[in-house]
Amino acid sequence: MERSEDSIKGLTKLKMLITKLQRGLFSASREDVDGKSGGATVVPKDVKKGHFAVVAEKGGKPKRFVLELGYLSNPEFLSLLEQAEQEYGFQQKGILAVPCPPEELQNVLKYKKRHRRIRTEW
Repeated sequence: MERSEDSIKGLTKLKMLITKLQRGLFSASREDVDGKSGGATVVPKDVKKGHFAVVAEKGGKPKRFVLELGYLSNPEFLSLLEQAEQEYGFQQKGILAVPCPPEELQNVLKYKKRHRRIRTEW
C-alpha cells in the first residue's frame, strides 16, 4: 500500500515538472533566474521541441545541458530531480538546476545512451 502511494506521489511530481517544462519555464537562460536580465523568457535556439535545459551546479563551474524529454523516465535522472526539489523546491524559474557536479550528470546521460543503444540493437 505504501509503495503505491509513493508511486502516485512520484507520478504527481513528474506531472508537475512536465507541465512546467511544457510552459517553457525551464528554458530561460540562467541570467533570467538571477534577475540580471530584464527581458521576457525566451527559449534558446539550442533547446529544440521535445527537449529541456538543465544546469548541473555543484562543485566547480556550472554546466548547462540540453536533454530530450525521455530523460524524465530515467530513474537516475528522476533521483536528481528529487534532490533538486528538496534543495531548491519547485519554485525555480528559468533553467532547471540539479544539485550535482556536471560529471555526475554526464555519467547519467551516458548510461541512458548505452541502454538505448542496446535496446535498439535487439
